[in-house]
Amino acid sequence: MSILESLANAFRGLLANKLRSILTMLGVIIGVGAIITTTSIGEGAKADITERIQTLGANILAIRPGQSMFRGRSSADARRTLTVDDISILREYGQHFSYVTPEVSNRAQVKFLNKNTNTTIVGTSPEYLVTANFNVQNGRFFSENDIRYKKTVCVLGKTVVDNLFEKRDPVGQKIKIKNIGFHVLGVMKEKGASGWRNPDDQIFIPYTTAMKRVFGNDYLSSISIQAKSDKHLEDAETEATELIRKQHKIPINKELDFHVRNQAEFMETLEESSQTFTNMILGIAVVSLIVGGIGIMNIMLVSVTERTREIGLRKAVGAQRLDILFQFLVESTTLALIGGCVGVGVGIIGAEMVPSLWGWRTVISPIYGLLSFIVSALVGVFFGAYPAWKAAKLHPIDALRHD
Repeated sequence: MSILESLANAFRGLLANKLRSILTMLGVIIGVGAIITTTSIGEGAKADITERIQTLGANILAIRPGQSMFRGRSSADARRTLTVDDISILREYGQHFSYVTPEVSNRAQVKFLNKNTNTTIVGTSPEYLVTANFNVQNGRFFSENDIRYKKTVCVLGKTVVDNLFEKRDPVGQKIKIKNIGFHVLGVMKEKGASGWRNPDDQIFIPYTTAMKRVFGNDYLSSISIQAKSDKHLEDAETEATELIRKQHKIPINKELDFHVRNQAEFMETLEESSQTFTNMILGIAVVSLIVGGIGIMNIMLVSVTERTREIGLRKAVGAQRLDILFQFLVESTTLALIGGCVGVGVGIIGAEMVPSLWGWRTVISPIYGLLSFIVSALVGVFFGAYPAWKAAKLHPIDALRHD
């Protein structure tokens, strides 16, 4: 029997039992669709991370408090190791730094007239515009003078403006952060949401104001440093570590109460986290494909039982075992391939819908579409092999006697 005849018989069998065929293919459709959608989310996350590195530059260092552990839990003191004195030391003695930026942040309730929102309050300095690559669209950013006198001034992110002011110009208005009145100096240029992170949903205030008047603490959340160039990055990292270690009076043989990481390492960690999420969903998709393959095997076994007399008749008129084996393999592979084609379409539609539903960026890779199609074909061959072998080894006389 030729391949074309086998395909024709396979399609006739599928059309004769439409509902059964659709239900059989459902597992493959879901599995392939999930693979396309999840890999597109993962690729989108990688693209975002790459863009952030290119935007911020790889010469940014982030200094964060150490995570000392006590009885399996993070110590509260571990988050209170960076102070304003560390900023002064880095700025005074750092030889490989262009900018040093303090940051203290937390979420808080913000009000304007009858509107309110919960957003992230970032206490920082004017250098933040450089180290975090932000730009002011309207008005101005606060100055060192505002920091020195702990003034209650702020600059708003675009999302905060949309939530509180709608179409009204916020510059010159007064808002309340934790019931403390703040004068709006300006509005940041929109950056756009990136996955689960929205850099526009923030309010920026002087770090001295944030520490003493808003949050009531004397420690920093982090310190950002811009090295003079990529070539000085390792020197800057070593220098920053030494300066703060001496400032904190930590002996060389003792564990540091802070850690210094460059921007590329930080983005690598984010990429690993997004890859872990992608792999987890891919695992679920693979399980769906296996379930779909088992469904194909089950329905092919039923088909062998239903067509036992037909198999016996074919063998009686000269069909070889290889012909019968090939016939049923073609049928199971056809089921899987049709399911794979539909699954690719479902996955592309799902990937296109993700940005509008959750705001996550997606990048559809043709490679994953091709691989999914190939995998679905292999599922059909693998799970169709046993039913095909069972059909091929039937004795023609016993098959003809079958009711």
